[in-house]
Amino acid sequence: MNDPLRIATRESRLALWQAEHVAALLRERHPEVPVVLVPMTTQGDRVLDRPLAQVGGKGLFIKELELAIAEDRADIAVHSMKDVPSELPPGMTLSAMLARADARDAFVSQRFADCASLPHGARVGTSSLRRQCQLKALRPDLEILPLRGNVDTRLRKLDEGHYDAIILAAAGLTRLGYTQRIRQYIDFEHSLPAVGQGIVGIECRIDDERSVRLTGVLDDPVSRRCCEAERAFALRLQGSCQSPIAGYAELQGNTVTLRGVVGSEDGRTIYRGSRKGTSPQAVGVELADQLLGAGADALLLQQRAQQAAHGATP
Repeated sequence: MNDPLRIATRESRLALWQAEHVAALLRERHPEVPVVLVPMTTQGDRVLDRPLAQVGGKGLFIKELELAIAEDRADIAVHSMKDVPSELPPGMTLSAMLARADARDAFVSQRFADCASLPHGARVGTSSLRRQCQLKALRPDLEILPLRGNVDTRLRKLDEGHYDAIILAAAGLTRLGYTQRIRQYIDFEHSLPAVGQGIVGIECRIDDERSVRLTGVLDDPVSRRCCEAERAFALRLQGSCQSPIAGYAELQGNTVTLRGVVGSEDGRTIYRGSRKGTSPQAVGVELADQLLGAGADALLLQQRAQQAAHGATP
């Protein structure tokens, strides 16, 4: 019999949905291969009493999964690409990126139809410095409050009245059957998404030829080229987990168009730009250099210094 293909995944409902989705696709393409899930709780899931940026950023959601692969307790890991740091650990590769879902941020509220209808001083919940930056630039009068936990927990906190509105990824809400909770899909001009947002990725060891071969058939070339441009942009910026950075790429023919944002937490300073080209990596690097040259380099340097002063984990 074939050895099973073991999928490391977080235990949140959204992560399990993504892992089950990948498992179903693999079973369809490789009916002779048993596919099993290896659920686990990550550090990012356990530490909920502090903002994510203060305890190590989104990478905390995947380190345990990568360790499970390295220790041969799993063969592959399924991630939201927005949680995957720009640099992978040595010996690891992204063997597949699935077709992208809706990459927009979503406005969710019991009482208000959209961001514009929020009253002065309204309480908005988000765990993302990127969302906070762009929302404060749009509405500096709003009170931005931290919001941690899985999607169900965040919706419950909204329903209990802790917030007037919350901002979540549209893709996650849709995947969990909460499309009806979305009051507004926020335009990219107002909230550019996180790098990789809406894309499910598969990670495995570079030298694991079987896993690379089995999962590689799920790779979507459009998602990959766009995500490569976005990740090259973020990597070149070398931002910390305290840096509000956004990037979104689209592919038309052979041309990649990348839009990017680097800003301050309070939204008072924002650098925006766009770049086109045929090489995803080159487009990402060129846009990063453009924004760095416009002043983002000093802003990022200041953010790294503040992080070091507060002892935050990069």
